[in-house]
Amino acid sequence: MLRVVVPIIVLVVFVYGLIDLIRTDARQTKGISKPAWFVVQILLPVIGAILWFLIGRPRDGGAEATPATYRHPTAPDDDPDFLHNLEQRRRNQAEAARLKKLQDELDAKERGLRNGTDDSRSPDSGGTHGSGDSAQGTDEVK
Repeated sequence: MLRVVVPIIVLVVFVYGLIDLIRTDARQTKGISKPAWFVVQILLPVIGAILWFLIGRPRDGGAEATPATYRHPTAPDDDPDFLHNLEQRRRNQAEAARLKKLQDELDAKERGLRNGTDDSRSPDSGGTHGSGDSAQGTDEVK
């Protein structure tokens, strides 16, 4: 049983030490450079990993601090500024389309009134509506 447990423990410590070394930013390693830590851990698997954990590993969070210092490009759908600008652009386009539609409707009504007013003045000026309205208005005043 001891012949199985000891190699498994050695392998786990070695792999965990390598993975922790790989995930640590090169600027945060202590003692020696990151490539030198690789050499130490490969040549001395258990001792190298123990030395890494005692000496080389950063004490201020290590792998947790790495994402904060490493700036990588984000996808457009993950970038809040891009999404905000996209939403603003969509709103502006919708507002411009709405204003254009209202302007077109207003222009159409103005054309209709111009055409309708010119046509309606001729029949209405001699029609009964004009004289009837004025007569009715004078009857109410009396």
